[in-house]
Amino acid sequence: MSYDICIVGSGAGASPIAYQLAQAGAKVLVLEKGPWLTEKEFFKDELTISIHDAYNPKLTDEQHVIEEEYLDEHNKPFWQGEKTSDSGWSWWNGNVVGGSSNFMSGYFHRLKPIDFRLKSEFGEIKGANIEDWPISYDELEPYYAKVEREVGVSGRVVAHPHQEPRSTNFPYPPVAELPMSAWIDRAAKKIGYHATPVPRAILSEPAMGRRSCEYSGYCSSYGCSTGAKGSGRAALLNHAVASGNCTIKANAKVYKIANDQNGNITGVHYYDKIGRKKSVSAKIYVIACQAVETSRLLLASTGEKFPQGLANNNGQVGKNLLFSGGGIGQGDFNYADLSKQQVKELQQVGPFINRALQDWYQIADKAFSGANEKGQAKGGTIDFLFHQNPIARSRGTQWGVNKSGDEQLLWGEALKQSLRTEFTSYKTLRFEVFNDWLPTDDCFVSLDKEITDQWGDPVAKVRIGYHNHDLEVGEYLSKKAEKLLEALGAKNISSSVSGYPSTNLMAGGCRFGNDARTSVLNKDCQAHEVDNLYVTDGSFMPTGGSVPYTFTIYANAFRVADKITAHWQQIQKQA
Repeated sequence: MSYDICIVGSGAGASPIAYQLAQAGAKVLVLEKGPWLTEKEFFKDELTISIHDAYNPKLTDEQHVIEEEYLDEHNKPFWQGEKTSDSGWSWWNGNVVGGSSNFMSGYFHRLKPIDFRLKSEFGEIKGANIEDWPISYDELEPYYAKVEREVGVSGRVVAHPHQEPRSTNFPYPPVAELPMSAWIDRAAKKIGYHATPVPRAILSEPAMGRRSCEYSGYCSSYGCSTGAKGSGRAALLNHAVASGNCTIKANAKVYKIANDQNGNITGVHYYDKIGRKKSVSAKIYVIACQAVETSRLLLASTGEKFPQGLANNNGQVGKNLLFSGGGIGQGDFNYADLSKQQVKELQQVGPFINRALQDWYQIADKAFSGANEKGQAKGGTIDFLFHQNPIARSRGTQWGVNKSGDEQLLWGEALKQSLRTEFTSYKTLRFEVFNDWLPTDDCFVSLDKEITDQWGDPVAKVRIGYHNHDLEVGEYLSKKAEKLLEALGAKNISSSVSGYPSTNLMAGGCRFGNDARTSVLNKDCQAHEVDNLYVTDGSFMPTGGSVPYTFTIYANAFRVADKITAHWQQIQKQA
């Protein structure tokens, strides 16, 4: 059967396309490698779900090769790859219908106007491939508002020095908050900071056929059993299928986009659930299977016109891969130092903290080592959170120190006491820093020449070089966050910044731009070299901004859905 639109992937970059084109009357096919799960399969079992990577492939079946930089005996750098089946380092984020949007925390910060003009505003940085976006914030703003309505975003707007322009208020009131939120508000005001509420892609009240949040305390890394979380499946694909115009084929692993000698796409080849090879054709093709796998698929889709991979005659597919710069930190609140009421407030679980700092989204500090000649630099966002998962928290409590000062394994009463101390004497407030991961020549996707997946196809090889500027900004923001923890009265305050990527935050690899020599896609996320090929996951981003990517991926996909709808309607007229 031939379709109007064939979409590979089903997450935040794919679901708006399926939703909008199906509503427009197009016959849409969604090919998703993973199974089609619903709320009843998203139960809150920490050991089964979160720790054992339940919604991802086994690394012995499907893996990646990760290249890291090392120094040889002469102190010269070299790159060496390791299979993730050997390292145990999973790079999968949710192989199910709806993709990783099922398992996000739902922090929905918008990008700010400055993010679209990074090169123009702050200048070039040596060793970084920074480019301005070919669109502006004003062009994307209506689609941020559309996501808030259609996906369901809860929040409230407050005055803030770096508040981005908005055309509307949030359509849903904020989700319930822990008392710690008010603690942060007071401490921030005391030291001259501006604590802001965090918008969440979580319904605070029932809407659109979905229940509201039930505050189980298990959100990040878990599927939502109420449908409150704005996953692509719950918010959009369910409605697309209900229209009668959208077909979802789960357990369909696409391995090649076939193209003829003229570069025209002739079909999509995939394996079904039992490994049979299948093919399907369409008038327009949309690739949205997350940054690394999207680049892998295009690189694997060679043909006579595209010997280096589909839409890759300029060699840009897979280049300028992005993650998120930043770091983490924490501080402890010892119950012995607090009043009974404060302890009671700290012991509450379920609701969210929902507080962030964006006072240094733009850094104006000549003392900052990463500042330009004007004393300015792009900064980032600090989000505060509690980790509620008890099994993860209890890890480490099985170890103690004997009289000789050596580490020993605890058991019996000693282990019970260690667990009792861990869970009844203090609570840890954590923070996460998000800042730009600058694109460089040493962060990219290629195909491995030796390692294959269970179907015999080359896996993606990912080089994860980072720019030192990312660390400088992350360190600067972490110190600001530590000052807030001090103002709150926390003890044992610490933070760390690393060049290791957060694999749940990935973008780039098929950046969009006006110059076909240096970008894969045009401003409409249409391939420069293939008229009926679009890429709508985070791959399009030339820079990532200083917030989690999912909200922007959703917004851009809705924007591009308008372009694809017009393209499809034009094809219909010509038929």
